[in-house]
Amino acid sequence: MVEVPISVVIPAYNAEKYLGFSIESVLSQTFNDFEIIIIDDCSTDGTWKMIKGYAERDSRIRPYQNEVNLGIAGNRNRGIELARGKYIAWQDADDISLPERLEKQIDFMEANPQIGIIGGFLEIFRDNGFVTGVRKYPTDDRSLRRCIYRYSPVAQPVAMLRRKALLEVGRYDLRYPPAEDLDMTFRIGEYYNLANIPKILLRYRESPTSAISTRLREGEINTIKIRFSNFKSKSYQPSIIDFLYNTLHFFSLWVIPSKIRLRLFGLFRDTSPE
Repeated sequence: MVEVPISVVIPAYNAEKYLGFSIESVLSQTFNDFEIIIIDDCSTDGTWKMIKGYAERDSRIRPYQNEVNLGIAGNRNRGIELARGKYIAWQDADDISLPERLEKQIDFMEANPQIGIIGGFLEIFRDNGFVTGVRKYPTDDRSLRRCIYRYSPVAQPVAMLRRKALLEVGRYDLRYPPAEDLDMTFRIGEYYNLANIPKILLRYRESPTSAISTRLREGEINTIKIRFSNFKSKSYQPSIIDFLYNTLHFFSLWVIPSKIRLRLFGLFRDTSPE
């Protein structure tokens, strides 16, 4: 298998409206030695036609079409199996990577072989182009381990992972949708360090319906399960405050409406010390 430095994996489901912007943002990177694996997850719109069109124009694009819908975790597992890169970068079909994203991330990973996963800051925007804010993250391993019991320390839409680390810790766990990314971060952190680049590397498209998503409660429940299952891990040092926070979070699922919970989390997340 011929190895390339980076495999960019883009799962796409009914993404015809935004997919072109996402692909173009990768093709416009300052670092261009990569392959793009685009997986059509049984779309019913023109997604597959668009993917094939791009693949015909650029040999770095490898198109695939699922026979059954695999969802996020399933597509990431398939992307890992297909990838030839030393590093794997996730790219959502409706987000936009800034031009220096891959260059900055691979330079950092090459200089720091102890890092298993790296992210960066997000600029959050809506379809009308209005920027609603910038989501920042701690950058050093120690701080990221401290915050992992309260929010995900690495934003998955902008994550780059060492393929060696993924092969060591195993596949994404399908039992935790849509929080399987947090479980993977915990597992990688057992063997490698975590990091973020203190710079906006990706524009994250905010859906106006995300606050009332039917999967919000499911994701929160699975997130809490993952955190509690890692409270005894020797690789992390959760505090009593972390335990109380997650306990209160669990009980809030039944008494506080989803929209309000999401708003409160945003306020807490953005005022948390870095």
